[in-house]
Amino acid sequence: MKHAKLMHHGAREGVTGSCHQFWMDDDASVLIDCGQFQGVDEKEGDDEALALDFSIEGIKALIVTHVHIDHVGRIPNLLAAGFEGPILCSEPSARLLPIVLEDAYRLSISRDQEQLERYLTIVEQRIIALPYGNWFTLHESDGMDCKVRLQPAGHVLGSAYVELELQGRGSASERIVFSGDLGAPHSPILPDLVPPERADLLILESTYGDRRHEDRMHRRTRLQAAIERALADQGTVLIPSFSIGRTQELLYELEEILHETCQASDAPAAAPMPDNDSAPGIDWPQIPIILDSPLASRFTRTYKELQDFWDEDAQTRVETGRKPLSFKQLITVDSHDEHARIVDHLAESARPAIVIAGNGMCSGGRIVNYLKALLGDSRHNVVFVGYQGQGTPGRDIQTYGPQGGFVVLDGCRVDIRAGIDSVGGYSAHADQADLVGFVTRMREWPKEIRLIHGEDEAKRCLAEVLEANYREAGREGRVVIP
Repeated sequence: MKHAKLMHHGAREGVTGSCHQFWMDDDASVLIDCGQFQGVDEKEGDDEALALDFSIEGIKALIVTHVHIDHVGRIPNLLAAGFEGPILCSEPSARLLPIVLEDAYRLSISRDQEQLERYLTIVEQRIIALPYGNWFTLHESDGMDCKVRLQPAGHVLGSAYVELELQGRGSASERIVFSGDLGAPHSPILPDLVPPERADLLILESTYGDRRHEDRMHRRTRLQAAIERALADQGTVLIPSFSIGRTQELLYELEEILHETCQASDAPAAAPMPDNDSAPGIDWPQIPIILDSPLASRFTRTYKELQDFWDEDAQTRVETGRKPLSFKQLITVDSHDEHARIVDHLAESARPAIVIAGNGMCSGGRIVNYLKALLGDSRHNVVFVGYQGQGTPGRDIQTYGPQGGFVVLDGCRVDIRAGIDSVGGYSAHADQADLVGFVTRMREWPKEIRLIHGEDEAKRCLAEVLEANYREAGREGRVVIP
């Protein structure tokens, strides 16, 4: 490309810390995401200072693809460094982002309410919500104009891929696309993504570039089977989950399980009921489903307020009187005292229950207290429904738990005697086939693809598959791993 000055300040060699700086001309640049490093990607000292490891000079705007912490967690650092430009994002993300940043500020900077309110005022003043599908002028100069357009990415509510169009004086336009995190098809609540028409340069995530997800069409059945296997042990089922996206999808599918099992139990039965998929002795309508995450509860309330952005199936359920995110059996836990009481009660009684708690990789949050209390008891089970990054406790539990190993939580060794299960098909990320399809469904394929946001093997495998597709189609293009 004639114009492609690009620097990666995160998610170049791993899957967290997404932050990419693109120069619109020689002096002006735009930042796409400013995320926090996690797990093995985490840099020493990140929790102790707000300093960035790059200069903000010339950065005119920040574009947020979605509000997961590994894409927005360093925004406090950016503001502390003196960034004064706008924060551009989709309309749903504009509602969700202040909630994420408030939580991040409390955890990593200060719990002082006055400081927090000043900070949130600044954040909300900077946010500009862009409707999906419309072009907006981002930068104008003597030599180059740049426009931006956001399109739904199908990853979480509000997620977007970013299209930048550069138009030089007297030259053809160039289209640069940043994928952000792309979603997989058949995700609850979210409409499926539609790829762009074209891209000259595509910066593409590769989280699952080396694998295919299990069939997503039947994942709810697999979730039900995994939970019923766990409940057969007469204990609690722990589901670590991220507060935004994964939690709302889980609630949506648990409501569907409850709806179907309740319909079956209410059906007339003149003769003995035939066998069904439910495990014997498990009375779904009597199992409490505990959402123990104040942050997830806030996101869930906001999700409900953003029903205009739900897909057709989800809106139809609401219109028929169902409550996909606030059903009767759902118990939400906000206060820490109530949380501690429930952890103690479940540890002592081992009563059947389903607990959804953050965070999704078990590296912090309330799930850690449940794990410390329940992992050592074989009556309990942990069901993973998402990716566990290298270096996280979740990956250690998933890897060593079935072998009777141990995990270190809050500096303490915890032996794993609880059952460990993983349900595929729940990743919010596109798999290899989806990533390739994002490229091959374009009318004009990219001249260059740069792979980011993936482990080395994932990027290498995806590059090979993409190159093979280009060869088979007789198209020109190159795939680069920065």
